[in-house]
Amino acid sequence: MIVVQKCQSANCINGCPPSKLECPTCNKLGIPGSVFCTQECFKANCKSSKSHKAVHDLFKSIPSAKIKVAEDGTYNPFPSFSFTGSVRPVYPLGQKRIVPNHIPRPEYILSGDGIPREEIKARDKPARCLGAEEIAKMRVACRYGREILDLAASHIRPGITTDAIDEIVHNATIERNAYPSPLGYRNYPKSYCSSVNEVICHGIPDGRVLQEGDIVNIGVHADLNATYPVGNIDENSRNLITTARKCLDEAIKICKPGALIRNIGNTIEPVAKAGGCVVFRDYVGHGINSLFHTVPDIPHYAKNKAAGTMKPGMVFTIEPMINSGRKEGTHWPDDWTCTTQDGRRSAQFEETLLITETGVEILTAAPGAVSAYP
Repeated sequence: MIVVQKCQSANCINGCPPSKLECPTCNKLGIPGSVFCTQECFKANCKSSKSHKAVHDLFKSIPSAKIKVAEDGTYNPFPSFSFTGSVRPVYPLGQKRIVPNHIPRPEYILSGDGIPREEIKARDKPARCLGAEEIAKMRVACRYGREILDLAASHIRPGITTDAIDEIVHNATIERNAYPSPLGYRNYPKSYCSSVNEVICHGIPDGRVLQEGDIVNIGVHADLNATYPVGNIDENSRNLITTARKCLDEAIKICKPGALIRNIGNTIEPVAKAGGCVVFRDYVGHGINSLFHTVPDIPHYAKNKAAGTMKPGMVFTIEPMINSGRKEGTHWPDDWTCTTQDGRRSAQFEETLLITETGVEILTAAPGAVSAYP
């Protein structure tokens, strides 16, 4: 079988034709797939690209092992890594998706290095309570997020790749004249997060084909995510998904002015335990406004030491990650994908919430679902 490789330039003026000009550093390191049609494409996307050079650094940092390229051109970039479950990365990741020039960029993209400096500055400041104009903007962003998540979920089926879903998410986002916030955030390479089976969070969409019996979490920025079955799933997976959703729903119900932020975790953990599951502790919910992630932090486990109370105008996420086995996790060498340490499955649901004068509004609520308490 002959594998035809196309130009990997995201802005190829020749339409990404079959190409043979290879990045010499990738060739030396044994990284397949970095081919370009002209010197101009090579210089623009390989020689001067920080993200591409980061791939070189990543491969230099892992133990040497021969990368086996399949007949279809795909490969596992981390052959020496001890994976905890059955999921493997399927590279190459493909071209970086293009965002039209008329769509405003977040500051971490304008800086050129993906670092969210405004978020970092805000870490030492009190949580903000948004005014009417900012709340109106949040409603629009959250409505878009829900529409895009539901659209992506409608395409889940055995046989589709998580990267194909990335294209759907990306296109739906730019069609709304919005920027897909994950793309380029701390150099994340895709427009949403895709977490399959034992992946807890921050999985990178790639060429892996979803299989009958999988579960997959889709996370888009508004901020919200949900876990879905792929075809028919086993009873343990159904229980995990049900428990994860219940953890979120019960936590939302306690939100109102004056409620303690730490009580969110105190509510979630007993629900998880009643379902025979555990709470993953390493990631938290967070404030959200014009910043992707900001204060307050929202721990999801009991007996946490989160400070502060909820106030009208606060907007934040609750997003408990619920494991079916042990609470510990581990990271792949891509520095993003977090999986359960024991290889058992994990599920997650997330909504963005607004504290109102009397209770809480779920800004990302699905059509027909409860959208406010009381």
